[in-house]
Amino acid sequence: MIERLSPPGVPVPRGPYSPAVRAGGFIYVSGQTAVDPATNQQIKGDVKAETRQVLNNIKGILEGVGSSMANVVKCSVFIKEGADFAAMNEVYAEFFGENKPARSTIVCGFAADIKVEIDCVAYQPAG
Repeated sequence: MIERLSPPGVPVPRGPYSPAVRAGGFIYVSGQTAVDPATNQQIKGDVKAETRQVLNNIKGILEGVGSSMANVVKCSVFIKEGADFAAMNEVYAEFFGENKPARSTIVCGFAADIKVEIDCVAYQPAG
């Protein structure tokens, strides 16, 4: 069974996608940018501030569907500048601690004025 999920209190999608989709025992979280869910506006800040907002958005989505950051098995991180890797990684480590998911990090040029986007997959067996 596939469920398209849009928990309350998370950023409203800016396109034709769901914030999260549950398929079997997995939750797929769409790529998140540093959008403040209270205002639905992109925050402006350094890569640490943007990464913190992105990961708080992911955390909110996961908790809103009954999961948590501890269940994340894979993340894809997209950063605008390779020079921002260490700063992004420092904040990223705060959110995952010992529960380190598999990860890819890609340096890319965004069309929009953002510094980081992250998506993830979490495992959540039916229970």
